[in-house]
Amino acid sequence: KQTLLPLLREETSSFIFPCHPAVQRPELQYMVMELLRCIPLLLFLLFVCGLDHFIFSVLSIIQHHSFVQYSYQTSHHLSVNVMGTSLMAQLLQGTIGALNTSFDTEVETSNLGESHQGREPPPAQPGQGADTGAVSPACLPQPSGMSRQQYRDTCLPLGALALLCLLQVYPFRLRRAIAAFYFPKREKTRVLFLYNKLLRQRRNFLHLQRGRLARQARQPPGLGTSLLQWCRRRWPWLRRFLRRRCALCGTPETPRHRPCPDPDCGALYCEPCW
Repeated sequence: KQTLLPLLREETSSFIFPCHPAVQRPELQYMVMELLRCIPLLLFLLFVCGLDHFIFSVLSIIQHHSFVQYSYQTSHHLSVNVMGTSLMAQLLQGTIGALNTSFDTEVETSNLGESHQGREPPPAQPGQGADTGAVSPACLPQPSGMSRQQYRDTCLPLGALALLCLLQVYPFRLRRAIAAFYFPKREKTRVLFLYNKLLRQRRNFLHLQRGRLARQARQPPGLGTSLLQWCRRRWPWLRRFLRRRCALCGTPETPRHRPCPDPDCGALYCEPCW
């Protein structure tokens, strides 16, 4: 409770206040560590999306700017010869000779267009014919790129993970309250330990700060400090702009600040530090 042991400015930054909406300094370290764990996933996602776009670009270039040509040639000849001059031979020559066929086919096709040629042999025998044909193969890829909605759906889980890393500090504040509800005696022991720890730290802090101020007082003031003090004495209206700070915590000067009663010191202290 603030009424039991009011915290100093230096002590406030080392504690977590559950009702404070902003992320506090002790929580910031854990939040940054969780966000750093998301960086490998982000890099992998960017690599996969970049690779997908690169493959799509290559296939699209092949589809629009490549030239593929196929050439196909075939020749078909069927001839039945019946030898002899008898009546049966002449009858077979008239009937089976109708089966004689002969044709040549030459096909040239490409992805830009197609052209074919058919060459017929000279009609020497009755029943001979010719046939031509063409083939147009689907020889090129047909790529389809991912839409913006698909990219958005791919990045949405990673964005939700990063958001959970930012919001996890608020549920973590309930851990002490839950533990205090189930173990009240343990909570009292922890509070007493924290109270004594703060008192020891303040005693050590006071000893260290006294030594630091003594060393600082033995050093001659710098040129900038002397100039500011002279300006404050020469023009009193500049004091509202050239405000001094507390020698311990560094808070700007207010009417509640107290100067050191020693005229040779001239140090200024805020009320808690004094």
